[in-house]
Amino acid sequence: MRTCEEPRPPNGQSPIALAAGQSEYGFAEKVVEGMFIVVNSITIKIHSKAFHASFELWQLQGYSVNPNWQQSDLRLTRITDPQRGEVLTFKELTWQTLRIEADATDNGDQDPVTTPLRLITNQGRIQISLKRRTKDCNVMASKLMFLLDDLLWVLTDSQLKAMMKYAESLSEAMEKSAQQRKSLAPESVQITPPAPSTQQSWSQPFGVSPNASSISQYFDKHDMKESSYHLLISHLDLHICDDSHTRESGALKHGMLGGAMQLTFRRMAFDYYPFHRAGDACKHWVRYSEAMETRGQWAKKLVSEFQSKIEKL
Repeated sequence: MRTCEEPRPPNGQSPIALAAGQSEYGFAEKVVEGMFIVVNSITIKIHSKAFHASFELWQLQGYSVNPNWQQSDLRLTRITDPQRGEVLTFKELTWQTLRIEADATDNGDQDPVTTPLRLITNQGRIQISLKRRTKDCNVMASKLMFLLDDLLWVLTDSQLKAMMKYAESLSEAMEKSAQQRKSLAPESVQITPPAPSTQQSWSQPFGVSPNASSISQYFDKHDMKESSYHLLISHLDLHICDDSHTRESGALKHGMLGGAMQLTFRRMAFDYYPFHRAGDACKHWVRYSEAMETRGQWAKKLVSEFQSKIEKL
């Protein structure tokens, strides 16, 4: 993979649907989604103008799950609402070991002497929720949860500085991509019920007659109001060590010994809602609390003041 200077245009319709000669969510999509994927080893290499990185995964598994993140009947891993013309699907990826390594490129803006950044984790998983339109299979919203258990990370000060530079080098490309997504996000959604199909019964259990109201309530319970990304680490031990004495000549002779710092985090979580508008409700957020009500009122007040100033201008 290589980072782009300018973001690429959207992919458009699902290639699975186009290859099957259909334009709506149907049999081909359900067959591909029902596959259980097992990969013994996978390596992903990323190249950027400032650094190059590699991700190595061992014993990767991908499969469909129900809304409670449990493996079950494939018909229970999707929720289709014909009235909305939308379908929810749920996936989970698991692995045994993940290795991440990043280093500066020769023509980058990094320092001549850099320390490669390395991170090795144990078991982890990613939970993916997708909401798509049934008429064209376009993704309307997604939810990505990155879950890690115990994590031990040893960083030197030079590695920490390099990591900040790597993130800074990607910020420009990520900002351009975010602007493109935001420009496409407000697109009005016209809900068109799909044509009757024998495949729609796949989303219903055997012996259960579809009920519009019950389906709508079940859909609302697991619906994604907006796209979001989440990181949850159960336990993180972060060790930051000073390795300046190994790079500076004569440092040990003058008694300049390096120091170290240990940080322990328990149940550390990051939640990112890139398309959330100022003043909108936050009750659908993963970790919503009553304290956010005050923040919501404050945000609405600022938005109203800004709108009044714009109207005057």
